[in-house]
Parts: sequence; structure tokens; C-alpha cells
Amino acid sequence: MNRLLSPIVNSWKSPELRKKIIVTVLIFVVFRIFAHIPLPGVDRAKMALLFAQNQFLGLLDIFSGGTLVNFSIMALGLNPYINATIIFQLLTIVFPKLEELSKEGEYGREKINQYSRLLTVPLAAVQSIGMIALLKNQGIVTAMDPLIIVSMIITMTAGTLLVMWFGELVTEYGIGNGISLLIFVGIVGRLPVVLGRTASVLEPEGVTNLILFVIMAITVICATVYVNEAVRRIPVHYARRIRGNKMLGGNVSYLPLRINQAGVIPIIFAVSLVLLPSLIGGFLQQLQTSSIAMTVGRLLTSAFNPDGIFYNGMYFLLVLGFTYFYTAVTFNPTKIAGEIQKYGGFIPGIRPGTPTASYLNYILTRITLAGALFLGFIAIFPSVGRGITGISTFLIGGTGMLIVVSVVLETVKALEAQLVMRNYEGFLKE
Repeated sequence: MNRLLSPIVNSWKSPELRKKIIVTVLIFVVFRIFAHIPLPGVDRAKMALLFAQNQFLGLLDIFSGGTLVNFSIMALGLNPYINATIIFQLLTIVFPKLEELSKEGEYGREKINQYSRLLTVPLAAVQSIGMIALLKNQGIVTAMDPLIIVSMIITMTAGTLLVMWFGELVTEYGIGNGISLLIFVGIVGRLPVVLGRTASVLEPEGVTNLILFVIMAITVICATVYVNEAVRRIPVHYARRIRGNKMLGGNVSYLPLRINQAGVIPIIFAVSLVLLPSLIGGFLQQLQTSSIAMTVGRLLTSAFNPDGIFYNGMYFLLVLGFTYFYTAVTFNPTKIAGEIQKYGGFIPGIRPGTPTASYLNYILTRITLAGALFLGFIAIFPSVGRGITGISTFLIGGTGMLIVVSVVLETVKALEAQLVMRNYEGFLKE
């Protein structure tokens, strides 16, 4: 705890960092105000009930920063931007020109970010249309005038661009990654409401189960911190070289391989697939004209019940599969082995080149298994906890918990880096 609080206290003592913290907090306040400005023509009581019953919409609400459940002008939040970023990450692997652009340092990253922003606009428009159509079928969107529907689509698209701009302002003028921090604020901002709801339905005989749940949650948080910080350090030795009158190399460095290399991305991919059959089943059950479609819909809904064993088993396996897939996309052992060989490095006992790539792939496969199992457990943690404790109202799900812990750790590291940089600057001035 002291490690988390110390950088914050020390940062407040620095005038420049204090200004960054104030700017970040002000942007958060403006963001939460906009998050409560509603769109017209929406039955919010039905909306809250639907989100309480649908995990897919609940996950979308997490990545919207808590704006979707209110159906505010920022209803889509950061979802289109996150999707656009993921799409370009995958396209970078497929298209060599994008891969070359990503290697051009700050210019290349900024160019790819600009492409992601441009892709965000059509994605936001399409998601706005899909969300309005879904809620209209549920009787939640009551507006019928085409002009009102068009204005809702334009407003939701503009709201996404506005919250994306807020995130970039935090990144440039505040502390940490703005996009991650806005999602963090959305999750934490809902805690008072959920706490009050839990307290209102809690009965005296359920106190023991609540204590058990709190112990489980603390254990999972500690495990999340441990796994996020855990790395496998592979020693890399560099041969000595003589260049002119200087002796270069001869030192030892370490290649850190993180256990959780993929972050929260596999859970996003997996939940999108595993909840799709239940959404299709719910749509087919509404088709009164076809008895076959209604039967198929009931089967899908029953098989993919979020509390069922089949659903959670499929969810767990999909998270495992996507963890390996995304790790393979983001970490290329052959490329890393080539870079090590290029600068005269080698792993003790392993020949440079292809044997090094095979060794890195072997190590990565083993540690990714541990990370994948952990992410799979985090994904199904709400269902496991609900089955053990009987508490149906969870403060934050496994995905939200992983995001909160990751963002806190990243922000603390950013503050520590800023403090260290200012200490060096002060030393140089002296």
C-alpha cells in the first residue's frame, strides 16, 4: 500500500505534477457530467433492467466508461475506438506496409493512431444504428420519428469522438493513459450505486456469504497484481567487440517475458463470441411465425445460460485460445531472436538464430499457459463467486477487476517515472 500511495503523495509536492493531476481530475469531472446527459426517447427503467440481465451489454458498458447504461450522449463511449485500435493491431501483422509504418518510431505510431481515429467514425455510426435497433426491438427506444433517430445516431457518434478527445487530453496533459483511465473512472464511478443496491437486498443470514465474497475478491485482486507484475527474465549476453580504441559489449541484460502478455483483450474477444448465441437465441424466440426458429432459440438460450456449466466451460476455453492467439500476434520470437543476433547477443547455452527463436517460443508457450489459465478464471469468477456465496450483485466483474488493477499499477508506474525524470533534471541543473 505504501508503494502505491508514496508516488501520489510525492507527485503532489511537485508543482508541475500537481498541475497534471488537477487537469486529469477536471477532465474526469467533465466526462462524468457528460455521461449523465441523456438522449431523448429512451425508457431508462427498462434499460437498467436489460443491462442487469445481459452480461454482453454489461461488458459494453464497462468499456464505454459507464455511459451506456444511462444511454447518455456518450452512450457508445470508447468501444468504437478500442475496436478500431484492435483492428489496426491485427492489420499491422497482415499488411507489410503497416508493419513498416509501425517501426518508424513516434511518426509511425501517430500515423496509425490517426488511421484508428478515422476508422472510429464509421464504426461509431454502425454501432449506434445497431444499438438503437436492438433497444427498439426490446421496447426501450420509444422514438419513432426518423429525424430523431438520425439525430440520435449523429449525437452518439459525436459523443464517441468527444470522449476519445478527453482521453487524448489526459494522455497529453495529465497522468497516465487517458483511454484506460476513463474506463477506470467509469467502473469506479458505479461502485457507490452497486454498494447501495447490495446493502438494500442484503439479509442478516447473508452476512457470512458477503464476508466470504470479500475474502475471495481480495484474494483475486492480490493474484491479479502478482500475475500482472510477474515476468520471466531470460539472460542475454553480448560479446565483446573492439571499435577503434574502445571495447564495446561484454555486458549482460535480461529479456522480460510477461506471464500475462495479452492483457484483457482475450476476454473481450471471448465474451463477444460466447454471448452471441444467446443474443441470437433471444432474437429467434421473438419470431412468432416459425416454430422451428423458436425451438432453436430456446435451445441456444438454455445452453448458453450465463450461470450454466456449458456456457462457463466454453467461455474458459475461448479465453485460453484467444490468449495464445493474441500473444502470438503481439510477440514474434523469430523477430526478437533476429534483433538479439543483430546486436551480437546470445542466450547462454542456446545458439543464435533459429535455435534462439525456438527456445523463446518454448518458454513463451509455457508461461502463456499460466497467464491463460489465470485469465480464464478471472473471466468466470463472477459465476464461481455467485455459485459459492449466492450473492447475485457483484461490485465489479472479473474483467472490470482486471482493468482496475492494471490501470492503477500503470498509473503508479507513470507517476514514479515522472518523479525519477524530475530528480535527474534537478541533478543536472545542480
